[in-house]
Amino acid sequence: MVSMSLITTMPSGKTIEAAEGTTLLAAILAAEVNLTHNSEGNVSCGTCHIFVQEGRKGVSKIAREENEKLDSIVGVSSKSRLACQAKVLGTEDIKVELLGFGSGL
Repeated sequence: MVSMSLITTMPSGKTIEAAEGTTLLAAILAAEVNLTHNSEGNVSCGTCHIFVQEGRKGVSKIAREENEKLDSIVGVSSKSRLACQAKVLGTEDIKVELLGFGSGL
């Protein structure tokens, strides 16, 4: 059986159900929530930079490539992730903050 997590997107408060293995970007876009993304998940731009406010253990660990891209983005915090790289683990619910601007520029 596939594990599911509820993802709450802030500031809208919209809640989405996402299956284990789904990227946060795919889940957010499937829910018709607007999130800037330019590279289709290639870790080349950083425009899908988000903050995972709650449930950080419910998403995959940061890989080296994502970490290097985050290092080049202004405004990064310990809660920062690239939505195209963070996969839902299905272990807990997740709350993300959409930053509302192309933070990878």
